[in-house]
Amino acid sequence: MKRRGFLKHATQTLLAVPALGAFEKLAVAEPFSKPKSEPQAAKTSSLSLNVRDYGAKGDGTTKDTTAIQQTIDRCAVLGGGEVLIPAGNYLTGALQLRSHTLLRLAADAVLTGTGNMDDYPVTQVRWEGRWIAGHTALIYAFDATDTGVVGPGKIVGNDALGGRPRPETPLRHPALIEPINCSNLRFEDFSTSYHLMWSLHPTLCRNVTIKNLTIRSTGGNGDGIDIDSCQHVVIDRCDIATGDDCISLKSGRGAEAASQIGTNPAITTEDVTITNCTFADSIFACIGIGSETSGGIRNVRISDCKFTAAKTFAVYIKSRPGRGAFIEDISCNNLEVSSNVGGFLRLNILNSGLMGEDPVPGDDGIPTIKKFSFTNIKVDHVPVLVEGTGIHPHKPLDGLVLANITGTCAKGIFLANVKNADIRNVQVTGFAGSLLNIDNVTGKGLNGAATIEPPKLPDAIPTPAAPYKPH
Repeated sequence: MKRRGFLKHATQTLLAVPALGAFEKLAVAEPFSKPKSEPQAAKTSSLSLNVRDYGAKGDGTTKDTTAIQQTIDRCAVLGGGEVLIPAGNYLTGALQLRSHTLLRLAADAVLTGTGNMDDYPVTQVRWEGRWIAGHTALIYAFDATDTGVVGPGKIVGNDALGGRPRPETPLRHPALIEPINCSNLRFEDFSTSYHLMWSLHPTLCRNVTIKNLTIRSTGGNGDGIDIDSCQHVVIDRCDIATGDDCISLKSGRGAEAASQIGTNPAITTEDVTITNCTFADSIFACIGIGSETSGGIRNVRISDCKFTAAKTFAVYIKSRPGRGAFIEDISCNNLEVSSNVGGFLRLNILNSGLMGEDPVPGDDGIPTIKKFSFTNIKVDHVPVLVEGTGIHPHKPLDGLVLANITGTCAKGIFLANVKNADIRNVQVTGFAGSLLNIDNVTGKGLNGAATIEPPKLPDAIPTPAAPYKPH
């Protein structure tokens, strides 16, 4: 099925949810002229509707799905505004946000997802970089504009619904919040609880503001925020503690995401700003860039953040041959890093993530990586400062700045296949061996570096007998 038509086709599966009409065909993001520093604000009218006026009980046992959805739908057809969830515990299945309609959770208001998988309709959703059949999120949207959720209330997923697709149960499990192909989104001032699945997963979205969220998904494999083929995103002042990545940036996997499908080109994750956040992770990384990168990732700014725990690395940039596309212009500044099992930074472009069917073959499938900058970093007893040897010699990293780094570490910097490096003012103590260890690295600040063995390379991706076709 062509990506342009999948949302229109998906309406056939959503009869359990009140609908305003068929979904529009999937739109293509406009080409970028210049990065925007701030997403556009969502526009809403002065209309405010209270879900209790439409039958919602908020007693924690009555299923309030229909009453809440009807309130959202009525607000939308009246031109938009706010839908108020007053104090109470509202048991609900999946809810669909509408254009120009904002869901507001009052203090002491809790939306609690039901434990019945049938309450979450089946459509096409993204899972590990590919479109597959799966359940909608507890709160979801398709093709909407000027919408979102604001607090100070809470959204609680049913943990029994988390998990990964299996051969015997192939449908993707529900995320907590998932807008698809939407624009001008606000997610502000509320808290979430869910595990074994993603908490917030914008996909193919533009102009997304995520501020002052408290996200908890510990106790299992579940990301906090997954930004998936989105442009112009601000994540600010969030407190995130997760099992898997606190924040993951991705853009699809393999030929399906990297090649042109119908009239839709590959859709890049671009212009992402992450500021003033606190991260703690118990299974993988705090910020993961990749490994699904086939649409490309660029223009990412991370600053003024604290990384208080990570099972692997605070920042992990990852991909593999078969993804293609690029990761470029990544900047991290003024970070505080402590309590990491792996270390501060890892670069692995050789073998991260699943290969899957339809990889991009040959050297075209090796991601191009360039312009990585890490400045003003404070580390506290990290095991490894930088593990950067997982880079392919056919596509070396072009441009790496490591500057003004202080603190303590057990091991120093390890790099392979880097050109135009700029390493300066790295003032760390406590490490064994050489501070700088390199293979095939050129640039500034390399004096006195020790030589290491080159990395082991994965097998080349062969060219298929026939070119990729959507299926």
